[in-house]
Order: sequence, then C-alpha cells, then structure tokens
Amino acid sequence: MKLASIVEHYYYAYLKKYGDTALPSHLKALQAIRRCRTPDSGEFYVQCPDCHYGHWVPLSCGHRSCPHCQNHEASQWIARQQKKLLPVHYFMLTFTIPYELRTLAWQHQRDVYSLMFRCVCSVLKDFALSPKHLGAEIGMTMVLHTHTRKLDYHPHLHVVVPGGGVDKKRRQWKKKKGKYLFNHTALALVFRARLLTSLHQAGLAIPTQMPEKWVVDCAHVGTGITAIKYLSRYLYRGVISEQNIVSDENGQVTFRYSDSSTGETCYRTVAGETFLDLLMHHVLPKGFRRVRDYGFLHANAKKLLALVQLILQVCIARCMHKSRPVMLLPCLL
Repeated sequence: MKLASIVEHYYYAYLKKYGDTALPSHLKALQAIRRCRTPDSGEFYVQCPDCHYGHWVPLSCGHRSCPHCQNHEASQWIARQQKKLLPVHYFMLTFTIPYELRTLAWQHQRDVYSLMFRCVCSVLKDFALSPKHLGAEIGMTMVLHTHTRKLDYHPHLHVVVPGGGVDKKRRQWKKKKGKYLFNHTALALVFRARLLTSLHQAGLAIPTQMPEKWVVDCAHVGTGITAIKYLSRYLYRGVISEQNIVSDENGQVTFRYSDSSTGETCYRTVAGETFLDLLMHHVLPKGFRRVRDYGFLHANAKKLLALVQLILQVCIARCMHKSRPVMLLPCLL
C-alpha cells in the first residue's frame, strides 16, 4: 500500500474530524506526501545523450515524514557515524517519560523535547565524570523517537554511547571495562529529578500524580554499528514503512507491527482518518533536530575525536561518496 494514496483517500475526512486541532506542520506534511513524485511537486527533464529521447520526471517532496524521500539521507548518516566508530564496547540507553507527562509533552513539544535532551545529556555526563564509574568525559549520539510500534504517542530518547571517555586533566583515554555501563535505576532517579525541576523552572504545569519509578533501559550492543543501523531505520524513513501497511478497505486501514516483548507479528485496524492522525502525532516542530551529538562526538570536537582514534590505532577507511540512483531511460533498458 502506498502511503500517498491513503493520504489522498482520507485527507478531507481527516480535515473534517481533526482539522480544528491539526497543527500547520501536520497539514504541510500531508500536503507534501500527497504531492510527492507527482507533477505538483515539480519536474525535471531527462534526455538521453545518444538517441536524444527525453521525458519529464516528477520530483520527490523531500519531507522527513515521507517514507519515500529519506533513504539517501539515511545512508549518508550511517556513513558519517561509521567514521566515528571506536574499537570499544557500545551501549544503547533509552530514557522514557511516564504516561502522565505525555499530554504536557504534546502541548509543548519543542520545550519538553529540548529539556529531555538537556537533562539526559547532563545525567550521563555527570555519571561518567564520577570516579567510581569512569572519571572521564564521554561522547554520545541521541535520537528522539515519539512513537511505539503501534504508532501510539510515546516520547523517548535513544542514546548510543561508546564505552570510554577522555580524561582531560591526565590527557588520557579511559576505557570502560566489561559489558556494563551505569545502573539504570540510579539513572532513572536522577533523570526524573532533573526533568521535573527543569519543567517547573520553565513554567510548565506538572501533573500532581507523578509515578516514583521511571523507566531507563541500558543494553550492551556490541560494536556499535548494530545500534546505529537500528536507529537509522527509524530516523530517516518515516514513522511506518509502506511494507507494513496491509490493507485499506471499507474506510479502515490495517497495518502490522512486531510486538517488542514477544516478537510476534500483530495487526492494528483503525479508521483511515485516525490512521493519518496517528502519523501526524509524530511530525516534529519545524526546524527541530531529532538527532544530536555530544562530547567528543560533537561536530566541534573533530580534532579530539581524531586524537582518540589515533591513540586507539583506528584505521579509518576512506569514505566513498555514495551517489544517488541513476535515472535509466527506456532506450538504455
């Protein structure tokens, strides 16, 4: 099933039911997906240099919520991250806000998401600087996700952390031993306290009944490339893959997903306009960056990262530029 055809089919039903609450960014995303690879998005002329046969080809919309347009960007992001890989153990941490805060997060997306990034960064940096943990400054890559596999609204941050850090006072690299990073219970306690304090200082109304225990997961992910490829699937290819949209019949859209706890394939059926509303809940505010680097992985720390790679004797392969797919004309087939 093509997402563009579903958007076209239920666009006006969506406006009728959710038009009063839809944000301008939601309408812009829907319009971009509708126009994607149609003459409405623009065209360019392709001509064979030999037989001079030519025709017009429609352009892609380029919107980051469109599943068609982000494959090349995902490949480029993976290539950039591979250049930063180190010969150490990698860990992936997941910081999740509780159900009680989701309404607040939805109403103040830019503020709450930014505070989540800031608090997670400060928590991990402080834990790493503690002498009993590592005693060094770490690097990390964070990616914001706002959805579950069922497409429900569920903001959380994935963080990929190399197992080591830089001790600037001693000017040395400290490697994290073993396959254990930090205690997830302690991380959750500190993250809870800092985020609630930050929300209060920002003037946001915090719900009165807030759970004491929050969820932070910390897992060893091997060499790191596994976690990076996992994140890239969700970072640049939209909220749902078109391969998982099973049917569009009688005003109902059915899609499949994999249950995270059992691994079984499950199916969910909703009204067409509700399906579009589920997708629009995960369109980020204009200009908001969902992926960010910190520490020695930051773009401003290239010299420090190069020095670390030199110390660890990392052989950096030459990064070959990956060109976009070639447009084949009928006369060349």
